[in-house]
Amino acid sequence: MLERMTDQPQPAAHDGAPGPAPRAPRRGLDRTGPFALGDKVQLADAKNRLHTITLRPGGEFHSHRGVLRHDQLIGAEDGVVVENSHGIVYQALRPLYADYMLAMPRGAAIIYPKDSAQILMWGDIFPGARVLEAGVGSGGLTTALLRAVGPEGSVHSIERREDFAEVARENVETFFGGEHPAWELSVGDFQDLAPALSPEEPAVDRVVLDMLAPWECVDSAAEVLVSGGVFLAYVATVTQLSRTAEALRAHGEFTEPFAWESFVRPWHLEGLAVRPEHRMNAHTGFLLTARRTAHGTQALRRTTRPAPGSRLEEELSHPDNEGFGGSEGEWSTQDVGERGVAPRKLKRALRDIRQGRDR
Repeated sequence: MLERMTDQPQPAAHDGAPGPAPRAPRRGLDRTGPFALGDKVQLADAKNRLHTITLRPGGEFHSHRGVLRHDQLIGAEDGVVVENSHGIVYQALRPLYADYMLAMPRGAAIIYPKDSAQILMWGDIFPGARVLEAGVGSGGLTTALLRAVGPEGSVHSIERREDFAEVARENVETFFGGEHPAWELSVGDFQDLAPALSPEEPAVDRVVLDMLAPWECVDSAAEVLVSGGVFLAYVATVTQLSRTAEALRAHGEFTEPFAWESFVRPWHLEGLAVRPEHRMNAHTGFLLTARRTAHGTQALRRTTRPAPGSRLEEELSHPDNEGFGGSEGEWSTQDVGERGVAPRKLKRALRDIRQGRDR
């Protein structure tokens, strides 16, 4: 576990200048300031090859191209350039949230930074918000939600699998340097646990679902959401998207669903060679949002001209269209092309998280 920064002595800078100013008593990756013992540091060489280390007394980073002593970084400013024993130079920076999310050990698949950013914006995750999350996965989105709600808010995460929950807990605590006071993690089914949160009145401002069948949770989400609250689902396939949208419409007390996907295309920048990269972050999933109406109030239905055949009963019930239009069939992970996560992968993720704290 990383020590609180106020508990650590702050050494003087190596060039003889006065030592760095005291920092706020924060820990983990979510802060700024000079490097101190226990910090994670991302080293990038001239070819932008990345290595992440954890600073410790007398520690050394070894590679086939020399040795870099951790003492060269302790007390140095974030962004410093250092040189190892063979003259290889590195840019040293504290990892950002996006770096951590993409590199953290995982069992379940993660929600990528481009989608996390969309969730925070269109889910309207504000400081002080009470957020109910289901499908915690490896903890990447949970970390983003906790940063957004701040110390006055709360995030209650529900995960069906104990092994996924354990990986998520380790990743979140590694990022924040310990247990987060605004976070509660429960293991079980959303439909069973969510209603218990609000036996008398709605208890949450936002519901964020990343799961196989979010349409099964619409009724429970409606119970716990405050009037005007936001329902947001992240799904992988168009059939999941369609079925969730129809479940929201059928409930009657959600506004017309809005759905979209995002693409991110990086660019190559080198002199006159300014062009799109040959790779891009294309489809990762769909996002769908709807607002909770005042409790007991039917949503105003949008007047539309439906596409021909879109509501024909014989088409909706045809086997080829299973999954669209709010059908009732049961789903499995194989139906959406998801692979099961082997127990050995989860054990390896936990090992990598714990070893990485001292690496």
